[in-house]
Amino acid sequence: MRLLFKQRFFSWFDSYDIYYEDGSLAYVVKGQLSWGHCLKIYDPMGQELGTVQERVFTWMPKFEIYLGTQYMGSISKEWSLFTPRYNIDFNGWHIQGDWTEWDYSIFGPQGNVVATVSKQLWNLTDTYVIDVACPDDSLCALMFVLAIDAEKCSRD
Repeated sequence: MRLLFKQRFFSWFDSYDIYYEDGSLAYVVKGQLSWGHCLKIYDPMGQELGTVQERVFTWMPKFEIYLGTQYMGSISKEWSLFTPRYNIDFNGWHIQGDWTEWDYSIFGPQGNVVATVSKQLWNLTDTYVIDVACPDDSLCALMFVLAIDAEKCSRD
């Protein structure tokens, strides 16, 4: 399954539209006013599906992932010299990618690819292609991509 992640050009808070490969709307992401990043994910009908919430006052950036109101796990940035590293506390997933953080993969506990993410260059806003191996993992993979993008925006 392929998702196209596009940041909206004009918005006060982080806002994204996520499309399926055929161009139909998959998810809408809206930033909320809060300490740190708070991103709410909705289906096309407006039903809230999940939240990516930044923990403030942590040594390294950390984001908590919620499906509905249920805590599912977290992603935190690890200290590293050249290549960005993230620790995922969710289903044994881990991330490997390049030093630009534009292209990376999310792997499951047995080394299977859960999702691959690549940034499309030459767009006015952040645009990513997310290829998800199992459609059931699409929302969780999207939330980790949102957390990494939010961390990069905070750093830049």
